[in-house]
Amino acid sequence: MTQIRDIAVCVFDAYGTLFDVTAATARLKSKLGDNAGQLAEIWRRKQLEYTWLRSLMGRYEDFWQVTSDSLGYAMDTLKMSDPALRAQLMQLYLALDAYPETKRTLERLKSAKMQTAILSNGTQTMLVSAAKHAGIYPLLDQVLTVEPLATYKPSPAVYQLACDKLGVPAARICYLSSNAWDVAGAAAFGFRVVSVNRFGQLPEVLPGEPVATVKSLDELPALVGA
Repeated sequence: MTQIRDIAVCVFDAYGTLFDVTAATARLKSKLGDNAGQLAEIWRRKQLEYTWLRSLMGRYEDFWQVTSDSLGYAMDTLKMSDPALRAQLMQLYLALDAYPETKRTLERLKSAKMQTAILSNGTQTMLVSAAKHAGIYPLLDQVLTVEPLATYKPSPAVYQLACDKLGVPAARICYLSSNAWDVAGAAAFGFRVVSVNRFGQLPEVLPGEPVATVKSLDELPALVGA
């Protein structure tokens, strides 16, 4: 695979890229039973749909509220009425497990003096909590959230935020995401995008293509010469 040259910073999407969004339901599988997988799927799908729709409608609520609303929808769909369980799932979202290679990849980047950052729809509280739980917070130079913009990815304004906050042009940012719609949005904006395709996801039929596709974050350091 061809090395991606002249990269100043590696910027990571958080949910689905660094953190496993199914971890909350997986930890409560004994309580959720056969509903665990379906609940995780509906919860995540609605979480994303609500960010896109709220952006289009100009009716922003932060990602914590969106996450709560989408969980409520998922539980109602599955006819699960349990306020205590809902509250427990929300709290677990603050402590999602990171994928196994997340920490060692960030450690390799930092040892090579490469800047690292998160750019996410999540709130600052959610992101810092998850990063600290995963033990990766000290390995990040910045944690960037859409909160100041009151809109969500894939708005170009969100990707521009990374350029502005990091002081780096788009062409020198290597952006990592496991979400195909985010890969397309970031690539269309001008980032050098690496698609982290752990589960064989098909590319979206949208403007913007990644410069590389990997199956694991472990492949990243060699790609950027770290």
